[in-house]
Amino acid sequence: MKILHLSTYDISGGAARAAYRLHEGLQQRGVRSQMLVQERSSDDRQVIAPQSSLMQGIARSRNTLDIVPLKLLHRWQRSAPFSVQWLPEQVTANVAKLQPDLVNLHWIGGGFVQIETLAKLRSPLVWSLHDMWTFTGGCHYSGECDRYTQSCGACPLLPQQNAQDLTRWIWQRKAKAWKNTNLTLVALSHWLADCARKSSLLQNHRIELIPNGLDTETYRPIAKSFARELLKLPADKQLILFSSIKATSEKRKGFHLLQPALQSLAQAGWQDQLELVVLGADAPEHPPDMGFKTHYLGTLKDDLSLAMAYSAVDVAVLPSSEDNLPNVVMEALACGTPAVGFEIGGLPDLIEHQRNGYLAKPFQIADLAQGIAWVLESSRHANLCQRAREKTEQEFTLALQAKRYEQLYGDLLIDHDRLMNPVAKEIFA
Repeated sequence: MKILHLSTYDISGGAARAAYRLHEGLQQRGVRSQMLVQERSSDDRQVIAPQSSLMQGIARSRNTLDIVPLKLLHRWQRSAPFSVQWLPEQVTANVAKLQPDLVNLHWIGGGFVQIETLAKLRSPLVWSLHDMWTFTGGCHYSGECDRYTQSCGACPLLPQQNAQDLTRWIWQRKAKAWKNTNLTLVALSHWLADCARKSSLLQNHRIELIPNGLDTETYRPIAKSFARELLKLPADKQLILFSSIKATSEKRKGFHLLQPALQSLAQAGWQDQLELVVLGADAPEHPPDMGFKTHYLGTLKDDLSLAMAYSAVDVAVLPSSEDNLPNVVMEALACGTPAVGFEIGGLPDLIEHQRNGYLAKPFQIADLAQGIAWVLESSRHANLCQRAREKTEQEFTLALQAKRYEQLYGDLLIDHDRLMNPVAKEIFA
């Protein structure tokens, strides 16, 4: 079978990295897999992207142009991701040239794929849901809003509460396009599967649950002393890791919740024992008071460096207010590092409470601080590390993920071929 993945990026961002890992996993199983992307960062020849400088410049501008209607109509100033997906593009023609048997969509925001394009793609479609955008009126995470279960409109993110706002228009475009597609959804977490089943746009579509996987030979425990020496981190402290793209600026990832939790730990007597490691951000000009000395590692892009960082610390903390199946937690667990987060979204799929980490009550700062302290207690830490690694090996390997997708693709292609056969058409008419 020949599979084509559509993704705005190949390895830039968590969703893109997850899509690229699946692409690699399928290739390892002998599946012909390619990616069609808006912007390429890797040197993989099976990743197709604009070639000329002019076309690359246009591609980079699409993300900005995509939200022009939002800014014009609603004076949008928020930093939260929002995709309108209205720009004309050549995706249909490019897909036709590649002649895939099946198209697997991933994160296609930033103006990459126009909503109406999906109805023009004739092969079976699988859509891996990396966030909520597929079934909302434009937002990628809905917060406390459940209007995606109806038809959006009167969006709480927009300054004017109008039932016929831009989100209603986007929802209506999706309803028309999604209705005419041979579309199967793959949710990465139980939480997102439940959200999709409740949504007005996807509730009548087939929804499967297949979590992401990763290469557990690359993401594996590395000797802590060696990792710390290479990263120039102290050997005599317990280290807490906070890691995220735009780690200190994206509110959804919870840096503002981590700060008071750490300050309370410092006041509780941990001042001389702990230090903080921040991955995904450079040191700001005026660093915030986190209660502990903080090491900013910037952005590490290669897997080996990331594995080194996870292995160097004693606990990874991701206090997200919303999240699907965050790579950070999966990668940390694979490296034998326990994780702490709130009991929200897909985090319970990864963190087994008090077995490989700690799930704090949502947004309770005191419980988050208690969870960090609980994990760091020496008497239990080794067992938590062992179970962290075991969890990944049992449920989140790249081989297991690729096998599940290959089986799904095969089933869908058999069904598609049967319905395309003239005799079968008569039987099933």
